[in-house]
Amino acid sequence: MRLFAVSALREPPFPGRRHDSTDQVAGESVEWARSFGLIDTGQRLLRADAAGLAGRACPDGSVDRLRLLTDFITWLFVMDDACDEDGLGAAPTRLAPTVGALLDVLDRHGDPDGPPPIAAGPLGHALHDLCARTRAHDRPALLLRFVSQVQRYLLALLWEAANREHHRVPQVAEYVQMRRHTGGVHPSLTLTDLASDGLPGAGRRAHPALLTLDRLTVDLVCWCNDLFSYGKESRSDPDGHNLVTVIAREAGADEADALRAAAERFNRALAAYLVAEAELLDSGDERLRPALAARRNWVRATYDWSLVAARYA
Repeated sequence: MRLFAVSALREPPFPGRRHDSTDQVAGESVEWARSFGLIDTGQRLLRADAAGLAGRACPDGSVDRLRLLTDFITWLFVMDDACDEDGLGAAPTRLAPTVGALLDVLDRHGDPDGPPPIAAGPLGHALHDLCARTRAHDRPALLLRFVSQVQRYLLALLWEAANREHHRVPQVAEYVQMRRHTGGVHPSLTLTDLASDGLPGAGRRAHPALLTLDRLTVDLVCWCNDLFSYGKESRSDPDGHNLVTVIAREAGADEADALRAAAERFNRALAAYLVAEAELLDSGDERLRPALAARRNWVRATYDWSLVAARYA
């Protein structure tokens, strides 16, 4: 599938870079996951290479903030694998107790005087640690944004579980909307903004042009992931949560046509992204540049990481 993706996708026209401390952070993040009981041997996590993705998405900034981003991506990989490969997300009734406990953790917003309940388990205690470390940076608006985005991620996982239980493949428009949450990209962007000091104020955050760019960034990251991962997913237990699959079902297309249609959707979104980015750059607001750099880094990082990550081999 990598050969198809490379041949069909337009390569993001941004320079690829990597944080100098990526390798150091990789080992530290695996140990962090092990310390919370998220993993045993860590072999599956090593194949995922969370640090490789984070280091490309955040090539600058302090090591501790890169660690926070890497640990969160590590947490996402563990959560996704539990749902997709270990059966936690096979039905909403199976997933709901875990989601409820994690929402309880998020409601505490990393309060150092309010540790998570024992029932939260390893995933909950690790998530509390991530919230507490985000809280320690004393950016209340960013903390609230991060927490609300993770809440939407968790609720979207319940949507996926309901679809799996009923063997339901969603329509394309529904899938595109929900994929923006199941991918966990929004909270990852928030921590990248923190790591790169690219924190636009509330007024700029709500600007329609930046909201459009955020939406395009998330779509590009998720659709790139869908195309690179489709081969692995279609070989194992076919799942209705992939852009190729939903296009094939809705259009009545065969696999080859659906793959081409998904690639064309990515390429059109990349063209729209470049137009939206150019308009923001032309606005002359220099305070937006770090945020814009973070978003283009994520688009490029996902493409480059997908080329080498053993997760999709």
